[in-house]
Amino acid sequence: MTKIYNTPAALIGQEGTKLDATDWMQIDQDRVNGFADVTEDHQWIHVDEARAKEGPFGGTIAHGYLTMSLVNHFLPQLIEVRGFAHAVNVGADRLRFLAPVKVGSRIRGVGEIITVEEIKGAIQSAVRVTVEIDGSEKPACIVDTISRYFPEE
Repeated sequence: MTKIYNTPAALIGQEGTKLDATDWMQIDQDRVNGFADVTEDHQWIHVDEARAKEGPFGGTIAHGYLTMSLVNHFLPQLIEVRGFAHAVNVGADRLRFLAPVKVGSRIRGVGEIITVEEIKGAIQSAVRVTVEIDGSEKPACIVDTISRYFPEE
């Protein structure tokens, strides 16, 4: 269930708040191939199914940056902040890829609010998103996403 904050200021003091898990998402070869086309990263481990079967993972795997980019899909399922004029994605900290995402597997995001601070006339928060792989003890990746919310005028 999405955690809702009616204003950015409502985030203040919420450090340590755990956010519920998102829905599962299936990672299929078409998604991986599309990401390869967009990024021009056609390394065989991602796109050559026959060769990858003989490789270290027994099949193709998603690009690490594909997995990380899907955090943007998971964030609105984890947290919704309302009551701002505009918001910006400031960036990310502490990105780590811990386990490969095999094509055909399912992933989801779980979150935690790490920091909240007032900065440059806005409220800035960092949410740690852990991308879990169904059936795996190790997550695919962990990243701290940083968002800045500017108040309504």
